[in-house]
Amino acid sequence: MPFSQLRELLLPTFRQHRLRLAAGFAALILVDLLQLTIPRFIKHGVDGLTAMTITPVGLLHLAGLILLFAGMVVVLRFAWRYLIIGFSRLLERTIRNRIFAHIVKMDAPFFEKYTTGDLMAHSSNDLGAVQMACGMGMVAAVDALVMSLAAIGFMIAIHPMLTLLALLPMPILAVTTRILSGKLHKRFATVQEQFSSMTEFSRSTLISIGLIKAYTMEDFQTDRFGKLGRKYVRSNLRVAAIQGLISPLATLIGSLGLLMVLYFGGRLVINNTITLGDFVAFITYLYMLIWPMMAIGWVANLVQRGLTSLGRIHDLVTSRTTLPDPVLPVPPAMLKHPGYELKNMSFRYSSSTAPAVDNLTLSFGPGIHGVTGRTGSGKSTLCKILARLYPVADGQLFFGGTDVNQLPLQFIRAHIGYVGQEPVLFSDTIAANIALGRADASREEVIQAAVNAAIHEDIVGLKDGYDTMTGERGVKLSGGQRQRLALARALLCDRPVLIIDDGLSAVDVATEHEVFAGLKRHFAGKTVLIVSNRIKLLSMTDRIIILADGAVQSEGSHEQLLQENSLYQSMYAKQMTQDALKEPESP
Repeated sequence: MPFSQLRELLLPTFRQHRLRLAAGFAALILVDLLQLTIPRFIKHGVDGLTAMTITPVGLLHLAGLILLFAGMVVVLRFAWRYLIIGFSRLLERTIRNRIFAHIVKMDAPFFEKYTTGDLMAHSSNDLGAVQMACGMGMVAAVDALVMSLAAIGFMIAIHPMLTLLALLPMPILAVTTRILSGKLHKRFATVQEQFSSMTEFSRSTLISIGLIKAYTMEDFQTDRFGKLGRKYVRSNLRVAAIQGLISPLATLIGSLGLLMVLYFGGRLVINNTITLGDFVAFITYLYMLIWPMMAIGWVANLVQRGLTSLGRIHDLVTSRTTLPDPVLPVPPAMLKHPGYELKNMSFRYSSSTAPAVDNLTLSFGPGIHGVTGRTGSGKSTLCKILARLYPVADGQLFFGGTDVNQLPLQFIRAHIGYVGQEPVLFSDTIAANIALGRADASREEVIQAAVNAAIHEDIVGLKDGYDTMTGERGVKLSGGQRQRLALARALLCDRPVLIIDDGLSAVDVATEHEVFAGLKRHFAGKTVLIVSNRIKLLSMTDRIIILADGAVQSEGSHEQLLQENSLYQSMYAKQMTQDALKEPESP
């Protein structure tokens, strides 16, 4: 990963907590130095016993020093864990907040590229790998470096040639670790991608559980999930195979060094070149080197995982929205009666070759406008473009007389209430869901919005009224109730533009009339756009626009279209026939 990416994601947090890190690493180094001093006490004790020159008081003195140093190690070890591992959690929080803040600001094309499973994997597995690399990874790296350099220094002081023999196998470890780390990087990237797929499959299954049960697909979905799980396990085992090689390899090389010391060091003791105390201390230092040698593999594993995950996170948080969002020196004032003007506007989805909206010229001013057309005619695309969820070229879409690409997104969206095809409700109370756009709204205002959306009577009929929990995605409510709750939310915001993208399709005809009457009262003099294929609802609007293949096929009043447009005539005839069949026969 380029240093610029590390600098962008990590360095600001490192700078902010530099004093904390400095104190933590100082405690870590002191722990290492204290641990390295203890073998010196053991050396003096062994040499004194060998030469019969140490007294029981002297042994108690050495034991007391060892206990004192061990106690200091305990305190300092707690300190570095609290400071350094705590820092890694603070870093994790900072990156997680950045990921979330970036995601919620992105446009619709971004969510076509990244699935929910991808985003969840970035915020869990990937972030956990970065936290481990910047926590225990840093600790192990510094600890291994200090411990190995100091231990080697003490070993050289005892006998340089014996030290060289003990360290002779080390280059083998360095070469093999480098080779294995490269393979680990690729295999771990595959694991993270498969985790994203498995998470997305779980999410989509859970939110569609009703449909899956209706089609008796429980076993089918379970089998598919099992296949994904087995594939994920196989990839993890391939990662574990490399991890399983690194640590034993370090231990093997450490054991080879110990074998060299036992043979050649024992000969040095027999020849009185070094004392028995020096030999014991030397072996103790060599044992201390085994952890740094093992840490090489472990740190390499953590670093490779962390770099892989950090690269994925960097790609996510540096992705750019395709929607222009200019920052104006003086924010524009709110418009009382904003409208839209479309001039030869065209739009095509990235996954399609045909335009979803083609050379569209329209205007929407105060009043209630109905939009209809066959499936795929561009109705929903038009609504999303007007709500500034997708980009358009300069000079094609104007809001309040100004090109939308010259206005901040927040300014445009602050004027718009939007009710989509699929009402989105959170697992919270009904009142909280209605007040989503206005958290400061009073209960009276929430109730009035519900009355205007013709949902108040349904709510008060529930056991807990407005404090009823909706369940995840409003699972405890009917489709019509969810749509009217979403409409109440838009009404409460009381914005000068309201876009309803087929948001009343699950509402019965009587309630539909009640809702429309509330809209006429509440949005008098404002701009309302209603997408629907229901003739009775369209007939109540001021103007009806019929789209076909992303272009305007016809527009006019209900009466005009009944005379001029064949599609509208066929829709009218079909729905009137269906309504007649539903009416009960007279006795």
